[in-house]
Order: sequence, then structure tokens, then C-alpha cells
Amino acid sequence: MASVYHDLVILGGGPAGLTAGMYAARSRLDVVLLEGASCGGQMMTYETVENYPGFPEGIEAPELAGKMAEQAKRFGLNIVKDTARSVEVLPDTDEKVIRLKDGEMRCKALIVTTGAQERKLGVEGEGKLRGKGVSYCATCDGAFFEDCMITVVGGGDMAVEEAIYLTRFGREVNVVHRRNELRATKVIQERAFENPGIRFIWDTVVTGINGDELVESVTLKNVKSGEISEMATDGVFIFVGTQPRSKFLNGIVSLDKDGFILVNTEMETNVPGIFAAGDVVSKRLRQVSVSVGEGATAAFSAEKYLGNL
Repeated sequence: MASVYHDLVILGGGPAGLTAGMYAARSRLDVVLLEGASCGGQMMTYETVENYPGFPEGIEAPELAGKMAEQAKRFGLNIVKDTARSVEVLPDTDEKVIRLKDGEMRCKALIVTTGAQERKLGVEGEGKLRGKGVSYCATCDGAFFEDCMITVVGGGDMAVEEAIYLTRFGREVNVVHRRNELRATKVIQERAFENPGIRFIWDTVVTGINGDELVESVTLKNVKSGEISEMATDGVFIFVGTQPRSKFLNGIVSLDKDGFILVNTEMETNVPGIFAAGDVVSKRLRQVSVSVGEGATAAFSAEKYLGNL
């Protein structure tokens, strides 16, 4: 199997990975960034990023991702389209081996910024009707639901922001939330409550998504009364959190109970020479600005690690 050697390999092209790559390239490290899809990561599931410093009117997520990638490339970052299948640390040399679809890469230092993906509800009909009315990305699929009844599941920032966005298309947007208050930040809540196109269904969970070829309805359960009901809908948009893309690491670094990577303030894992940053890391706040800072810190720590070898 052919091997390619680098001082530093970065896995993932979201804000954390692109920032780490830019810093490493500016430091003239032998660095390559692997990204299986387009750069931008979880940020690309939003239409607009409103809370990133320097853009008072907000900026479209694809535009921000493009600017980050362009800036990193300007400093010489090599971005390669590929995805890590597994990672191994050679015990005698501490060299990291990244298994790819074809071949492998070896490096002295590794930064994991593979991010997170949407969490599934795990209810009947969800898998069968994905792409047939079930979606996890309003900006990707919202336009398909012109003048339709839309159900949004969740109560965090993404769920509420996407519900607001979906009012551009849907005849009515129903937000189903298991609690009696939202978890979204106050300014986002205020916009939603002021939007006449949104109706909230409190203390309720979706227990089933129904339909033959397309979504036709959802089965709802009130968590306080136990009452079961059925609500007609044409689309179900699910925003109930994220799960980390960390399985490929095969447990070589310490993870929390949900599979997010445990790091210290220097973005170091428990394995020397392996660092992590961004949404794949165990933390309370998952924001673009946080990921950018972590990416910079991870690159700095990796540079120091390499300098001490």
C-alpha cells in the first residue's frame, strides 16, 4: 500500500480545520488537509451566519466557507479530496497512519476536525422517508415545500432559525418541542415568536413519521398527558442535535460518553501528537467563532509538538 508522508495532516475542512491549516501553512509546515466533501463543515447547513465577528449584516455560509478556504490556500495549504477510514499510531515511532480509500498517509502530528453530523430521531418511518419529505437541512430542501405544511422538530438555535427560514416556503410551519420553552438564544426566540407563520407545539415528541411514497403525517405524543395524536404534514425537518464523526478513530483517543473527543485547553488529546478542534470536540458551545479559535490553538500546539521532536 502506497504511503505519503507529511509532518502534519488535518482531517476535516470546516472552520476549525481551515483555520488550523492556514496557521500551519503560514508557519511553513509540511501540512495537508483532507476533506471528503466541500469545505465548510456543519456551517454549510445554515443559510446565513449572523454571529461571526466582522460581518455586521451577517454572511452567507457558503461565502464564508469559500473565503476561509481561499485564505488558507493563499498561504499554501494543500487541500486534498479524501476521507480517513481509520487511524493507527505505530507504537515504536509514534507515527500516525491514516488509512484512506486508496493508499494511506503517514504523519508525525495529526489534527482531527471532522465535525459532527445530524442526530436522527430514531422513529418509525424516518429512514424510509428520508429524501421523501424527511430532511435535516432547510437551506438544502426548503424550496421543495412551497405552500406546504411543514413540521420542524427541535428547540435549539438551528431548529428555530431553520423554522424561520422555512416560513419563506411553507403555508404553515409547526415547531414540535419536547419542553415548554425553547433552548434557542433569546434573540432567535424573539424572531420566531413574532413570526405569524410559525406555530409551536409544546411538551410533545414525534413518535412516528407516516406515509407510503411521501410524508403524509406525523404521530405526536404529549410527554405530560401521554395523549397520542396525528398531524398532517408534507415535510419533517429534524434538528435534535449532532453526533460526532469520530468512529473512524477506533477508540485510540479518549472520548466522552457521546463520542466527542476529550481535549485539554491546548487542544491535545491523551495521545501525544494527536490534537482535535471544532464540533468533534467535547464542549458546551458549538459555534463557528469557537471552532476558529480552537483550530488556531491546535495548529500552534502541533507546531510546538513537531518542534520538540
